[in-house]
Parts: sequence; C-alpha cells; structure tokens
Amino acid sequence: MPRVKGGVTTRARKKKVFKRTKGYWGNKKNQFRQATEQVRRSLRYATRDRKTKKREFRGLWIARINAAARGNGLSYSQFIKGLKTAAVIIDRKVLAEIAINDAKAFTEIAAIAKQALAA
Repeated sequence: MPRVKGGVTTRARKKKVFKRTKGYWGNKKNQFRQATEQVRRSLRYATRDRKTKKREFRGLWIARINAAARGNGLSYSQFIKGLKTAAVIIDRKVLAEIAINDAKAFTEIAAIAKQALAA
C-alpha cells in the first residue's frame, strides 16, 4: 500500500482551529494543543452563556419596569397582575423599552393596570 502524506488535511484542520483563536492571549492562539483546548472551552462557554444572556436581560427588563411602575404608584407584581387582569399583552422587553423612552405612554399603561386592579 502506498504511503499517503497528510499535510494538506492537517494544515486545513489546524487552520480551522487557528482561525477561531484569533485574538486570544499567549500560546492559546498559536500552539495547536493549547488552541484546540481553548476553542473547545470557548464553544462550551458560548453555548452556556446564550442561556445566561437571556436570563440576565429578563432581569434587567424587570428592574426597569419595576422602577417605572413604582414611579406610577405600583409595585412590579401589582403592575403585571393589573396588565394580565386587563388582558393587555405586552412582553417585558417592550414594556422596558417604553418605560425608558416614552414615560407618558408607560403612565397610560400603568393607569390601565390600576383600573383593572380596582375592578
């Protein structure tokens, strides 16, 4: 059986890894073993942190809505309960955006929630 040289395949495999390590510090960017370990670890963190990112943004939206709701005399939980009772369907991302950029509109939404709680 003839000998097969694997230079092209090896170079392609290494190139793929080194392309991902661009910007890493130290040997992690230019030594193949360290680079492969770091790429594997980075991909694992990326997978994990996509979920974490969603969790953190939801917390941020809730904090912003709470601050705006308290400015209108409601707690966050009362505000959300009032919206559900009034059958207003606006997600937290949009509510947080309204709370920051359009205080007048948020005040009107809070008034709807108050009316629903009173009824």
